[in-house]
Parts: sequence; C-alpha cells; structure tokens
Amino acid sequence: MSDAATVRVLAAVIRRDDHYLLCRRPRHKRHGRLWEFPGGKIEPDETLLAAARRELHEELDVHVLDAGPVRFAHRDPGSPFIIEFVDVTIEGEPRPVEHEEIRWVRPESLGELDLAPSDRAFVQREFRS
Repeated sequence: MSDAATVRVLAAVIRRDDHYLLCRRPRHKRHGRLWEFPGGKIEPDETLLAAARRELHEELDVHVLDAGPVRFAHRDPGSPFIIEFVDVTIEGEPRPVEHEEIRWVRPESLGELDLAPSDRAFVQREFRS
C-alpha cells in the first residue's frame, strides 16, 4: 500500500458507550483546529498495535488494549500521508496532551464537526444514514 513517498498514519477509531473519541488538532499543525480521530505516523516495520500504543500514550495518556485491521484508508489531499482508520480499544480516561480539546461524539453528530479531510471521508463512508 505504500512506497518511499508515502507516509502511513494511524487514525484510531475509539468507541465508548456509543460515542467516538474525536480530537481537535493544535492550531499550528497541518489542518489546525480541525477535528480528527487521534493517532499519528506509523514507523517503518511497526505494527498497527505498536503504533496505536505509542501514539495514543503520547497524545492521550491511555493504554491501548487492541487494534484491529485497517477498515478504511484515504490519502490526505496535497500530502504524502495515507490515513489508515483502525478500530482501537483503550484503557484509561483520555486527556488532551497534544490536542487543543477532546470530545466524545455520537455517530449521528460526527458530521457536524469541522473534520480534517480524511476524517470527513471516513465519516461519510462509515456513518451514512
């Protein structure tokens, strides 16, 4: 799925009590102030589970119990990033270490947020009513 010019990025789809965890990106980063599923770059030869554990510990101070297979992948427009959306199970209460804000959102309200482009594509594909 990737070549030398492609950077794989994990997007953790975390569900709790029929709500999904969304995070607001810092204003100084690409897609600043837009909402996203949390995650980050996957290191070469790193598994999805290892990437989820590393990134979510850094960003949200939680422990990852499990990560499923890629359920949707989308190239971020105008960048080398391919965002891979993966179901992730966490333990602990997330806190916004690197994001401006976090929010638990019901599926029907996901489309109301100002989402980053790949996250919007994922929500439109996975949560159509």
